[in-house]
Amino acid sequence: MEVKVTDHHLAFVFPGQGSQAVGMLAGLAAVHPEVEATFGFASEVLGYDLWDLVQHGPAERLNQTIHTQPAMLAAGVAAWRVWCRQTQVRPGWLAGHSLGEYTALVCAGALDFQAAVRLVEERARLMQEAVPADVGAMAAILGLGDAEVVEVCARASSDSEIVTAANFNDPKQIVIAGDKAAVMRAVDLAKAAGAKRAVVLPVSVPSHCPLMKPAAGRFAPVLDATAIAPPTFAVVHNVDVATHPEPAAIRAALAQQLHGAVRWADSVRYMSQQGVDRYVECGPGKVLAGLNKRIVPEAKTESLFDPASLAKALELAP
Repeated sequence: MEVKVTDHHLAFVFPGQGSQAVGMLAGLAAVHPEVEATFGFASEVLGYDLWDLVQHGPAERLNQTIHTQPAMLAAGVAAWRVWCRQTQVRPGWLAGHSLGEYTALVCAGALDFQAAVRLVEERARLMQEAVPADVGAMAAILGLGDAEVVEVCARASSDSEIVTAANFNDPKQIVIAGDKAAVMRAVDLAKAAGAKRAVVLPVSVPSHCPLMKPAAGRFAPVLDATAIAPPTFAVVHNVDVATHPEPAAIRAALAQQLHGAVRWADSVRYMSQQGVDRYVECGPGKVLAGLNKRIVPEAKTESLFDPASLAKALELAP
């Protein structure tokens, strides 16, 4: 029996919404049958052919959050399964950006994959229903520090309209979310404060802000009804930059994540402080690889989404 080796200096990170694209993982699937098989298990739960949607679109349907969330979950898990077939090395640390946290928990053995598919589809539905169309917004602020953006949000908020920091992505890239009018005020204030860029994002749901508290309240019973096991690997959670071996604490972190900020930069710094010096972004795109290079430029970072990138990622395994 082959013995798996845990490398505590290696972390796997999993992307969230925004990294999806029609045709993603096609090259990997052409060589590794477990990719399409993983999407097949998801399709059984969803009642439609997720792989067909991912490969052929249309993009407008794939980009609807109720389809994006299961698609990105399946993509990350599929890439992980390919890695696990190629090497006995396993990372000591896992983390996922927003939705990617669910992928990390599946790969850590805390969540059953098909149960996670159901969970993220319901998460997407509740998020979409929580805020009427055109009421909420998100924007990316580049070039200001954390404290400056928090101050801008406080100045832009009122008793009836709020905006808060939603994603602390890297030292100079922070996403804000909230009521549309307050977000627009914050964009103007950020520019006046010296931001290099402040742009409204093309999203329909203002994630990771207090407007999602009703969704979190409705999601909590769904989490309570979902079996969660202690994770096999350390999973760093977005909202508190902590690892939780207890299922109850994992449920609480996932519910809070809906309306709490994603502390990505802090999460990566924390893993580096624990000795991580190599990162693999597991799933489509290179968004997290780019962020991580700015957070911990001394670390080695690779992505894993096609045969060529898989070969480079495997070079990080001892």
